[in-house]
Amino acid sequence: MTLWIAVIGASLVVWALKSAGYVVPQRFVESAGMSRVAAVVTVALLASLVVSQTIHSDSGVGIDARLPALGVAAVLLYYRAPFLVVLVVAGCVAAGLRFFGILP
Repeated sequence: MTLWIAVIGASLVVWALKSAGYVVPQRFVESAGMSRVAAVVTVALLASLVVSQTIHSDSGVGIDARLPALGVAAVLLYYRAPFLVVLVVAGCVAAGLRFFGILP
């Protein structure tokens, strides 16, 4: 029963936040500062999701072939390599490390 109370409570909170968005003044939403904050928060959330999915394992934090592949991808993105190249090279790094038994 407590799970249902938590689900209903969370639903009400989300509904209240969505409804509150209609009363926020338009000048606040369209300001340059809010645009910068929204851009930074989006990038930070995506980066944290990628890192947490990379180092997560069943027993907690684990290092496997995904971590070096993520590092290679970060270096290639820093040097502005095309995204398809980044994906292929990072995938090849992870596959190579697993194939040769260097990392699981």
